Amino acid sequence: MSEKHLQPKFSQSQVVELMKRLYRLTPLEIYSLPSYEDQNFHVAASEGGEYILKIMNSKDSKNPALIDVQTSAMSFLHDKGYPTQTALPTIFGQLMSLEELDYGYGCQKYLVRLLTYLTGTMVCKVSVTSQLLYETGKMAAQMDTILQKLEHPYLSMLQRDNFIWHLSRIPMLEAYINFFDGDPLQEVVKSVIHQFNTSVIPKLSYFRKCLNHSDLNQMNILVQPNESDGHRISGILDFCDMNSGCFIYELAITIMNMMLEHQNPIEVGGHVLAGWESVLPLNKPEKDCLYVLVLSRLCQSVVLVNYEIIQNPENKEYFMFTRKNDAQILSQLWELGSKHVEKIWFQTAAGWTEEDKHQGKVI
Repeated sequence: MSEKHLQPKFSQSQVVELMKRLYRLTPLEIYSLPSYEDQNFHVAASEGGEYILKIMNSKDSKNPALIDVQTSAMSFLHDKGYPTQTALPTIFGQLMSLEELDYGYGCQKYLVRLLTYLTGTMVCKVSVTSQLLYETGKMAAQMDTILQKLEHPYLSMLQRDNFIWHLSRIPMLEAYINFFDGDPLQEVVKSVIHQFNTSVIPKLSYFRKCLNHSDLNQMNILVQPNESDGHRISGILDFCDMNSGCFIYELAITIMNMMLEHQNPIEVGGHVLAGWESVLPLNKPEKDCLYVLVLSRLCQSVVLVNYEIIQNPENKEYFMFTRKNDAQILSQLWELGSKHVEKIWFQTAAGWTEEDKHQGKVI
């Protein structure tokens, strides 16, 4: 089966059947939610309660051990007080069920999980203040620190050597460069890959290792209003990209994602960095590589999403929403250069006072 047929296509009637058979719940309302490769449904049950039914794509469904580790990480963080979803067991006591479906390309197997529903608004739908950026950076650092204590018999599955979205896999982007023929950004991407090879790879041994959520983007962070007319983080979603990485990777990925949500994207990095360093100050090699790592994540977004649009044009609207203005930000960040951008980021981070951290400030 080709890559474009990996995504499940369960109908609402099939969702009703799954909910009744696996969970003894009768859906009153079912809403389809946007997704990259999987299929997600918001389900309200007549027995009471709201849930998220998540059906994994057929490729990831072949690796239940990996999904089990990610599910355990969600529960582990939830038990530690973090606002993450948890998986609910089927009537057979399992947290996952392997279901078969043939929608014209041969019978395929899909892992199904029922997750708790978290209330809140996605970050992409609110005004992103400096205080929210600070709290996002702080939360990301705290979460990765806590995840170091996670124990699981299949923890090694998070190594994910061939996972193209892993921030260590930037050299793998070279295989996709030909899809950018004629695009002026092609040379920028090539240059960033070269910088990664020459300035990041030699310092990899100095990066502190950890487990990364790896996808703290505008759709995976939920917020609710707080008492100071701002927002507090109320939900952390989607652990499907979770992998063994480095603390600095999580920071770079978070900065890049938050840049997509701000009218002044270059200023974002300093506020996220301030929150991060309130928990875990960077060492010198990590500081030296932060700019190139943010550029590298932007390159992943530009190149891989462009590839996905070519392969799956029917999902173009979703892909374009997730990438937003990543190409413009990549170009701007590259043209400004490391010295200029790093000066803004590190001076902004250093400018956060204790009063700012507790009272918040708006940019």
